[in-house]
Amino acid sequence: MKVKAIRLHRANDVRLEEIEMRSITSGEVLIKIVSDSVCMSTYKTILQGENHLRVPNNVAENPVILGHEFCAEIVEVGEKWTSKYKKGDIVVVPPVLSYLDNNQTIGYSFSDIGGLSTYSIVYEHIIENNYLIKLNTNSYFNGSLIEPASCVIRGYKQSLHLNNDLKPVLGIKEGGKVAILAGCGPMGLVAIDIALHGDKKPSLVVVTDIDKCRIDRAKLIFSTEKAKKEGVELVFSTATTKEELISFTCGSGFDDVFVYAPVPALVELGDEILAFDGCLNFFAGPIDKKFSAKFNFYNVHYAQHHVAGTSGSTLEDIRDIVTLIGEKRINPSVMVTHIGGIDSAIETTVNLPKIKGGKKLIYTHKNLPLTAIEDFEKLGKIDNRFKILDKIVKENGGLWCEEAEKYFLENF
Repeated sequence: MKVKAIRLHRANDVRLEEIEMRSITSGEVLIKIVSDSVCMSTYKTILQGENHLRVPNNVAENPVILGHEFCAEIVEVGEKWTSKYKKGDIVVVPPVLSYLDNNQTIGYSFSDIGGLSTYSIVYEHIIENNYLIKLNTNSYFNGSLIEPASCVIRGYKQSLHLNNDLKPVLGIKEGGKVAILAGCGPMGLVAIDIALHGDKKPSLVVVTDIDKCRIDRAKLIFSTEKAKKEGVELVFSTATTKEELISFTCGSGFDDVFVYAPVPALVELGDEILAFDGCLNFFAGPIDKKFSAKFNFYNVHYAQHHVAGTSGSTLEDIRDIVTLIGEKRINPSVMVTHIGGIDSAIETTVNLPKIKGGKKLIYTHKNLPLTAIEDFEKLGKIDNRFKILDKIVKENGGLWCEEAEKYFLENF
């Protein structure tokens, strides 16, 4: 069958192509990709090409399909799986296949499956290892946001502290103080949501950003009054110094610090504001393999400071996020600020650092320039469909939602 796919051929060589996709075997499943959320990791993959850890060395001869934050609908089921899956099931696939002994990852390593395609083949080994997960949902965009949200929860789980017996305990400190630096981007917004509604709640969350527009949007989404009802004091700040940030803790420092931008000065600031037995979690993935920053090892020794870092998520994290979304404890749509069609995916991805806002959601069976949700009102003056979309999202607090997606899929 003919399939449209965005494929990586080598560093800085990415193309939207129509390819012939083979038929599935009896142990495979064919899926129709509906939505894919563009990830900064894909931008980095395009820059690095075959030098990327997860991209095959022979990518020039065997191009790979990009995109790993996707949600899909099953259209054909191999005979082996007919008792477990059926046509019409909405599914997601965690990209990091941890059961493999190498770095093979969906969206980086394979020629038959990736989020930036109209259709993909789910290999037998993926299904055998329970990585084809059914969702009980009517919206595809939430499925596309599960993977990035699960990366955030992985960071929360990976923070480290010591108990009274000096044994390591994973996870943020219950009732502690959390700082989220550069925290008003799409992933930072999920970090705020999890801090307020996750299983372990801090007493204080201080979120910083140097972009006032991003802070203003975050304030609209997360009310400090509602946070108080959850038992959490939530503070937004443009503070960039140790003194300013420490003042929010009455001088004690932060138990958990998350750094959401790969900036050496920000890492060093995070180190400086740690409390005794505090943990710095470096969440942002740098492109530079020699990226480094100063870290106070005197405090590592005497103040029991720790540092952690995570990349991607696990199957357990995916399932945890599915539960949190299903219980309506978190709302990943806070990440989405733009929508577009497959024709806009390459331009969006290669220019991602220059495009303001949060997550860019690509609908692979549509053609649409990348469009900001905040521009719907203006576009509605010349296209009534955007007028209707604008009304829908405004009634939902300015956020992309199931009703908006349904209207978009039926009318564009």
